[in-house]
Amino acid sequence: MVNTVINPASLPKPSGYAHGVLAGNTVYLGGQTALDAQMRIVDGGVVEQFRQAFGNVLTTLAEAGGRPEDLVSVTIYLTDVDDYLAHGREIGRIWRDMAGTEYPAMAGIGVSRLWQKEAVIEIQGVAVIQERS
Repeated sequence: MVNTVINPASLPKPSGYAHGVLAGNTVYLGGQTALDAQMRIVDGGVVEQFRQAFGNVLTTLAEAGGRPEDLVSVTIYLTDVDDYLAHGREIGRIWRDMAGTEYPAMAGIGVSRLWQKEAVIEIQGVAVIQERS
């Protein structure tokens, strides 16, 4: 089986990593921060950074032929867990708007910092693309 690298043209061009890798019907979604197309972390704190980072994850998944309901695991890395929890309802609404009400296995992990100093959140995931009729 040959793995397929997934690097959507609408996301920042990766250097030294892939946005995703399709292995069979499983997509390994690389960690996404809130980088926009101009390679800048979006303003607006954890809520807007969640929206951008999760959107980047979903863009990669779609490029591989998947949908949000194909997500089986999501890990969210946070530089401020309390800030994330304080905005949990709003972040939950964003999730539902972007991905519906299906939730994969999830983990939230507090970290001291992320690759870009301005980033407060990074999201990675795994999806299994289902056959659809």
